[in-house]
Amino acid sequence: MWRTRAAAACVICRSLANSSYGIKRKSPLQNLHLVSRSIHHPYYPSSKFQRPPLRISVQLFSSLNRLPLRKTKLLNVKYGYQFHRNFWLARLASRLLKLRYLILGSAVGGGYTVKKTYDQWKDMMPDLDEYKWIVPDFIWELDEHIDFEKLIKALPDADDLAKLLPDFDKIGESFTSLKGFFSPGYNLVSEVLGASDLLLLLGSPGETAFRATDQGYDNDKQYKKVSDKEKIDQLQEELLRTQLKYQRMLERLEKENKELRKLVLQRDDKGIHQRKLKKSLIDMYSEVLDILSDYDASYNTQDHLPRVVVVGDQSAGKTSVLEMIAQARIFPRGSGEMMTRSPVKVTLSEGPHHVALFKDSSREFDLTKEEDLAALRNEIEIRMRNSVKEGCTVSTETISLSVKGPGLQRMVLVDLPGVISTVTSGMAPDTKETIFSISKAYMQNPNAIILCIQDGSVDAERSIVTDLVSQMDPQGKRTIFVLTKVDLAEKNVASPNRIQQIIEGKLFPMKALGYFAVVTGKGNSSESIESIKEYEEEFFQNSKLLKTCMLKAHQVTTKNLSLAVSDCFWKMVRESVEQQADAFKATRFNLETEWKNNYPRLRELDRNELFEKAKNEILDEVISLTQVTPKHWEEILQKTLWERVSTHVIENIYLPAAQTMNSGTFNTTVDIKLKQWTDKQLPNKAVEVAWETLQEEFSRFMTEQKGKEHDDIFDKLKQAVKEESIKRHKWNERAEDSLRVIQHNALEDRSISDKQQWDAAIHFMEETLQSRLKDTESVIEDMVGPDWKKRWLYWIGRTKEQNIRNETKNELEKLIKCNEEHAAYLANDEVTTVRKNLEARGITVDPCLIKDTWHQIYRRYFLKTALNHCNLCRRGFYYYQRHFVDSELECNDIVLFWRIQRMLAITANTLRQQLTNTEVRRLEKNVKEVLEDFAEDNEKKVKLLTGKRVQLAEDLKKVREIQEKLEAFIEALHQEK
Repeated sequence: MWRTRAAAACVICRSLANSSYGIKRKSPLQNLHLVSRSIHHPYYPSSKFQRPPLRISVQLFSSLNRLPLRKTKLLNVKYGYQFHRNFWLARLASRLLKLRYLILGSAVGGGYTVKKTYDQWKDMMPDLDEYKWIVPDFIWELDEHIDFEKLIKALPDADDLAKLLPDFDKIGESFTSLKGFFSPGYNLVSEVLGASDLLLLLGSPGETAFRATDQGYDNDKQYKKVSDKEKIDQLQEELLRTQLKYQRMLERLEKENKELRKLVLQRDDKGIHQRKLKKSLIDMYSEVLDILSDYDASYNTQDHLPRVVVVGDQSAGKTSVLEMIAQARIFPRGSGEMMTRSPVKVTLSEGPHHVALFKDSSREFDLTKEEDLAALRNEIEIRMRNSVKEGCTVSTETISLSVKGPGLQRMVLVDLPGVISTVTSGMAPDTKETIFSISKAYMQNPNAIILCIQDGSVDAERSIVTDLVSQMDPQGKRTIFVLTKVDLAEKNVASPNRIQQIIEGKLFPMKALGYFAVVTGKGNSSESIESIKEYEEEFFQNSKLLKTCMLKAHQVTTKNLSLAVSDCFWKMVRESVEQQADAFKATRFNLETEWKNNYPRLRELDRNELFEKAKNEILDEVISLTQVTPKHWEEILQKTLWERVSTHVIENIYLPAAQTMNSGTFNTTVDIKLKQWTDKQLPNKAVEVAWETLQEEFSRFMTEQKGKEHDDIFDKLKQAVKEESIKRHKWNERAEDSLRVIQHNALEDRSISDKQQWDAAIHFMEETLQSRLKDTESVIEDMVGPDWKKRWLYWIGRTKEQNIRNETKNELEKLIKCNEEHAAYLANDEVTTVRKNLEARGITVDPCLIKDTWHQIYRRYFLKTALNHCNLCRRGFYYYQRHFVDSELECNDIVLFWRIQRMLAITANTLRQQLTNTEVRRLEKNVKEVLEDFAEDNEKKVKLLTGKRVQLAEDLKKVREIQEKLEAFIEALHQEK
């Protein structure tokens, strides 16, 4: 080895000998450097033949013009003297000078770079001076009170602490048992890292840069340019194969990572790690959006929070793209018909199990089971149809759905109805305009990410949604374009460059952040998500669009699309959520100020709180029905019942019986009439009176104002509760049968036990007859007109008909005076006589008018006679006890009114007992049921509890809730960041 190197050195020496370095003459071999000659020629001695030094002045030439030249020294060699020049020192100095500049330049540049990096890091660090208040003041003063030097000396030495440490060798042995569990993932990562030496960077079709590895020079890498077309094609194919290979490796890693995360989460669910899991970030954000969807924008507060709005033409593949992102076939499908009839908000988040659930339901649908998927699709379809109002095709009501699963990208998407160009049969005439208004309402949000879906299998000129998107986002700063059905487009499109123009944004009149091409199946609704993924990967692997660089690798597959959409969504959230929180904070301040100015002495009660307050008041009022005294119940029932039956008693019982000639016939007629009345009408009438009395008392308590405590905002709600409760209440049917028996027994009793009852019956009869006489006088006055006093005092005259009736009345009064015991009805000859007498005086009268007037004249005459008879019977109790023996006085009518009065009292007592013991409690139960139904019906509450005060309190509550949830979300977002 040493000889080989010596031979190489000889060659170098000869080459140096043949060239001149600054001396204008040929130098012999001995002019070589002493060290070189001693190394490469060990057999050539340098100490022999020493000669005295010879000094010669020689002009030296050098290329180092800045270095001073020194005089050379002559070396004594074997055959004579030789010049020895110090060129190696010059060369060393030259190298050092160059190295100085390099070091100086590197130091300056490195210092500037370090300073710039330090400034950037310093700007990124938060200003902690504002948070000094978090640390108590005594912390900053500890050094004044505690001697830390003594404390440090008191601590044990490092050797003592080392004895307390655990045995790490034994701990390491315990961890070796876990090596087998994580070995597949570790081996795969090692394989990927080992393959990372092969990195190909593909540029434009005409120029390709790649990095090669040279094993001869310790793996130093250098770039080479290859312009050969065949090598470019080979490199492109190799790049695609490498990308697909690494993609499969990454998918395997992700799959194993999902399984591991699933196991960890499942262990947490089973209680292995007893720790409370926090609500995920995306769930917190979704709750804010749900509250905003229910928020009434009466105060011009707009929702500008970010969300991904999915728009596209009908049957463009919107639903399929969403299902690929959600990794489940969750939406109902149809062939060519409109399936999305209302906006569907889908919240995607990561979880151990692939499940879905609605916002207003606790049922979880297992997306790994086909029966649960079918049930979910059916439920979504039912909710869509129920949200559509009669006479409409689409609805603005949002359906909120949450999907969780391993590996899902966190985001919030809103699937809108597909844009149509023509309204077909069966659709509402305004369907097209409604869909456009819904789409514009969601897209005009300046922070919404627009996911524009375009069908690649149809002509670009037939697209409608691209014009709409370009209007809403002309600069394309928040639009992502997705071309679906690329497999069909590649087969059908004659020029593949047209697809490239679409993806490059040169064909449609719109701009976008990114362009993607996806394949979402072969058109078969029964395909699984896994089979669609495999088909999509296989298609793009063999597609000419990717091989010829018309499409780039990061622009294809739904997986890349979901990653890009999620990144844009969270970027928009981080940029705008704090601004939206400030906007809601300002809105809250305005609403609170408005409340303080308008309602300074009232608490801020929203609609639910007001409903609870009204509910308690209504229940208190229902309970107050049980506090009504029995006397009050019986007085009201007796009075109301007599008002209802008095006409029947006078007209159908008393008057016909009074026309009889003797007391026996009178009593017989009365008994028959009372029996018929009790069997058919009286019990039913009594129950109706009791039910109406209960309603009136209930209404009185419900509508009665209680001074300053009364709040008119509850009036509409109380009225609705009262009407619905009364509508649901049904009287006990058995009570009518028992009441009939009680009333019949009461009317059968004719025995008046004492004088007090006798006088009470006379008083009851007089009041009844006087009331009837007063009514009769009023009717007669209306028939004949005012008397002479009113005519003179009030200047009121009679009409022609009143004059005729007045003459008829005078003629009939003459008839009664002639026969005071006249019957209740006129005979035909008497009617003829009266008519002829009036015609003799020039008055033409109809016979019906005569009979009608006679009824009122005779009624008045009979009532006056009956009142006179009552006065005669005041002292007839003694004769009654003797059964009117040896007396011409007969007071059977007094006995009749006593029987009726006693029947009324007994009936009122019976109804009062039924009311207080049964019906009031049943009514209270109905009221509670009605209130519970109203509490579950939000539309009913909104309809019944209205007004500016309610709306202001409702908005204030929601704005506070939104602000609190947004602040919690922002805090969690900062922690995650």
